[in-house]
Amino acid sequence: MTQKLIVASHLRKAFGETQAVDDLSLQVREGEIYGLVGPDGAGKTTTIRLLCGALKPDEGEVSVGGFSVRTQVERAREQLGYLSQRFSLYEDLTVMENLRFFAEVRGLSASNWKSRAKDILEFVGLAPFADRHAGDLSGGMKQKLGLATALVHRPKVLLLDEPTSGVDPVTRQDFWQLLIRLVTEEGVSVLVSTPYMDEAVRCTYVGFMQAGRLVVEDIPHVLQRELEGRILELHGEPLPALRQEAQSIGGVESVQTFGDRLHLRVRPGQAGQVIGQLSQATRQRGLQVSKLEAIAPQLEDVFISLLEQEGEEIGRG
Repeated sequence: MTQKLIVASHLRKAFGETQAVDDLSLQVREGEIYGLVGPDGAGKTTTIRLLCGALKPDEGEVSVGGFSVRTQVERAREQLGYLSQRFSLYEDLTVMENLRFFAEVRGLSASNWKSRAKDILEFVGLAPFADRHAGDLSGGMKQKLGLATALVHRPKVLLLDEPTSGVDPVTRQDFWQLLIRLVTEEGVSVLVSTPYMDEAVRCTYVGFMQAGRLVVEDIPHVLQRELEGRILELHGEPLPALRQEAQSIGGVESVQTFGDRLHLRVRPGQAGQVIGQLSQATRQRGLQVSKLEAIAPQLEDVFISLLEQEGEEIGRG
């Protein structure tokens, strides 16, 4: 039976009148990457801080590796590696000296951390730079060093708060390859918050947060299946005029711009009807359409739909 490494039950946390986390429950199992996604202000960072014991919940319980974060906080933290959004390295120390500092803060002796530090630097690709000052590293290398410091004590679970925000796509790709290797080769489970849907789709499980609540969680392809047959992709020009025309079609629920194209979410069973009506309307207006067809839903489509549903519920409330 797969072990549950993180179990959070009915967490609540308020800051004044703001309910940052509202009755949230989730589980992270052995051997999985759990992606926590949602817009800014959804409560992702507060949730991660509650899970690692950096904040105390107003209500609810968290256990990590079977240890209560409320009553056995030191034992629980032994199971965790945590990389915060604003993680700071000591730039006047070398790569190895940074690892030594964080290892000794964790209570590791020299006999324990030295061999581990060499192994983990090799794993993240920083072994040739062990003697370089952290201040002289590139942004991607600093990110890898941050990951190494979170791994130096051999945690069972990694908590990562938007670890790839503000870095280039190649660095993001490299970082995610490391995470996948951690799960498969070192047996580490990961909970990661991310604003990027191309990262979320790599996760074993995805939980979508909005206004402090966990709205839905599931396997990515299961969530995508909810909109099967309801997403149309439209290419052409001029794009603003095409968007306006698409919004006027009765069966269209939503129109979103995805770079140089539009995604239309249509009512169930009305994709063919919308394609026919929109094709005729754009011809009559002299608009150029190079592509209009049903496509497989992306996670962006799913989460935009969920955001709109949540907004409607809040409005009715």
